[in-house]
Amino acid sequence: MVRHPLAPEQIEAGRRLGAALRSARAGRSPVEVALAAEISPETLRKIETGRLPTPAFGTIVRLSEVLGVPLSELAGVWRTDPALSQAS
Repeated sequence: MVRHPLAPEQIEAGRRLGAALRSARAGRSPVEVALAAEISPETLRKIETGRLPTPAFGTIVRLSEVLGVPLSELAGVWRTDPALSQAS
C-alpha cells in the first residue's frame, strides 16, 4: 500500500487535534491517559505534538472515551479548516 503525502491542511489539522487532546488531558499525565486508552505513551506524545497527524480512528475513539471528550467535538477541531472537507 502506497501512502500519499499529507496535505499541509491535514498536517495542521493534526496539530489542532493534538493540542485539543493535550488540553483535555488537563492535569493527568500522558502515561496515565495513554495506558487507560490502551495505547503507548509514545503514540500519545506523537499525536499531541502533531508528529502523528492522522492517528487511527480506534485510537481517537479510545482517547475520546478516556478524556470524556465527544468524538463530534474532536472531529470539529480537526475540520476547523474548510479545505479539509475536500481533502479527506
